[in-house]
Amino acid sequence: MTVDAESRRAHRAAAARSSAVPPSSPGYRRDIDGLRAVAILLVVVYHVWIGRVSGGVDVFLMISAFFLTRSFARRLDAGKPLAVGTFLLSRFRRLMPAAAVVLAAALGACWLLLPESAWPQLWKEGWASLGYVQNWVLGFDGVDYYAHDSGLASPLQHFWSLSVQGQVFVLWPVLFLLGALLVRWTRRSAASVMAVLFGLVFAGSLAFSVWETAEQQTFAYFDTRARLWEFAAGSLLALALPYVRVPRVLRAVLGWLGLVGLVVCGMVIDVRGGFPGYLALWPIVSAALVIIAGTRPADEHPELGDLGPGRFLATRPVLALGRDAYALYLVHWPILILWLTVRERPHASFLDGLAIIGLSLILARLVTVLVERPLRLPGGERGRPWRNVGVIALCAALVAAVLAPWQVATTVNAEIQKAAFAAQYTGAAGGDTAGDGKDVPLIPVPGAGDRERWSRLDEACTGRFASDIAEVQESCSQTKNAATAKQLVVVIGDSHANQFSGALRPVADERGWGVVMLMRPWCSLETHEEGTDLSNYCDDWQRDATDLVVSMHPDALFTIVTAASPDSPDERLINGANETVDRFLSEGIRVVGVRDNPRSAVDNRYECAIEGHPCNFPVEQALAAENPAAPLADRIGLVDFTPWICPNGLCLTEMGHVAVYLDTNHLSFPFVRTLAPALDQQLGDFLKP
Repeated sequence: MTVDAESRRAHRAAAARSSAVPPSSPGYRRDIDGLRAVAILLVVVYHVWIGRVSGGVDVFLMISAFFLTRSFARRLDAGKPLAVGTFLLSRFRRLMPAAAVVLAAALGACWLLLPESAWPQLWKEGWASLGYVQNWVLGFDGVDYYAHDSGLASPLQHFWSLSVQGQVFVLWPVLFLLGALLVRWTRRSAASVMAVLFGLVFAGSLAFSVWETAEQQTFAYFDTRARLWEFAAGSLLALALPYVRVPRVLRAVLGWLGLVGLVVCGMVIDVRGGFPGYLALWPIVSAALVIIAGTRPADEHPELGDLGPGRFLATRPVLALGRDAYALYLVHWPILILWLTVRERPHASFLDGLAIIGLSLILARLVTVLVERPLRLPGGERGRPWRNVGVIALCAALVAAVLAPWQVATTVNAEIQKAAFAAQYTGAAGGDTAGDGKDVPLIPVPGAGDRERWSRLDEACTGRFASDIAEVQESCSQTKNAATAKQLVVVIGDSHANQFSGALRPVADERGWGVVMLMRPWCSLETHEEGTDLSNYCDDWQRDATDLVVSMHPDALFTIVTAASPDSPDERLINGANETVDRFLSEGIRVVGVRDNPRSAVDNRYECAIEGHPCNFPVEQALAAENPAAPLADRIGLVDFTPWICPNGLCLTEMGHVAVYLDTNHLSFPFVRTLAPALDQQLGDFLKP
């Protein structure tokens, strides 16, 4: 063997030993696969045992944009066609098979293991996940107070991040098309043009994210607009990396700092309350430091070993985990939620967690080997667009084949049952029927749309009832006769005011009233301590909605004036009730104050009724002995449904073969409808000519 040959062999051996990553070429980055492994491990561990957000998902989002940008930037720089259509087909062909298989399997498991009351939400989320819009569904349901009373997280909740990612995979090529036009027009380099575009996206989205997180964090968490900056960070890193030259020792320090920072992120900062605002910079910057540390300059001698985390991230066990990261993300969450459901536990014990993670790893490996890998065919982006279309269509058909028959059959059967036993569904007039021995299906049943049927009236507010303020207009709905009715009533407040529209609507129709409803979850007309979450979320809306009501000059206003506490008699008059009443009375608007309904912190009364469990409870356990709004009786009308919800002092879960509660504290729509005679009786001659 010659000296030159030995030198070359030693050269290659040294390179293998420092196999963290190749020089700053666009080739394969084993360290980034390892970084994926760390990110998914954090996601799983935090979900299973800690119950907090780890920042791992944010790293996934950034990395996906990093690779996407490298691919398009090379094409743009070389003057090659961007082939956006081909890219989209190929990308979704790679993403959808594993997602579709897991989604279909999770839905099947939900059908077997979850109560029927959870089915309508699962149908909605199943279709949303298939269409890559799950983040928006969860965002709006997060704003909707009912969505937080299910007692259990959705097994499909984790599809939100895949939806955001899918939307960005459509948006980013559009930005590159725009960049290509600007390159031709300005004659600037592709890298500089795209850096400006992504810099604008980064700055604008981060600013919006900080604002929205402070104002409405539950919605911001799922809002694509508030997440774009994380993708833009990955794109900017991909564009800047070829020009970054950091000394070897400093790279190592930065790399380890980034890796440790990523691991401890969820432990040391309040990620739940602060994401995806500026706090999300922590995991993004940490991941960027790791990627920079693994980028060796082309002129650096390969015999110099890697001092940073790249060697660890490129080890076989870590790479094996990174290889299955996508599948592991898909399977771990449904397994966790369904495991907790079957075990009837709110959290996983240490042993439960080990079993959940072990099962998730096994299933992730199977999904990768049997589903993902066979469909990663060479030349997919260039030569077989129709094959890509076929795979995508097959994935959609698989999920639809599970969802559609289940949803249609259940819905049709529900309507048949309701029609067949219509006379038996007397609700509040029927008393306790839980043990009457009659074989009458309890309603509401899945498919009836119970969670939404009383959330809005006939149409969005128009004309003099409309508002120029987006938040107020979004919360406003009206009956079709609102503008022409001789008398107008307004319902304003949170979900507990909203739910009583089910009783008000029949009375209003009978009396010829027009109805306008202004409803914002969590926002009654109660005043809040300044600086609190409720104050930040509700105060502006309360002020603007109240001003709108005054401008309408309605004949009367209905709102909730007391606040009940779960499983406690500490019911009280809402803060600021007297001032609110005075404001409306001074404008000549009559006020009807509705007493809150009993609440429970323990049992989901709806599911308890569905499953036939005895969950009745004494009224004194949940409400004050006297109506706290009684001192207002000389100035306003009072409505109290307590005798009908809790006849003879016992709050029932079922009356007249109708489930009384929707969840722990909201009443079901079918039951509220049966309270219309009680409302009519209490109103008496109110507003009658």
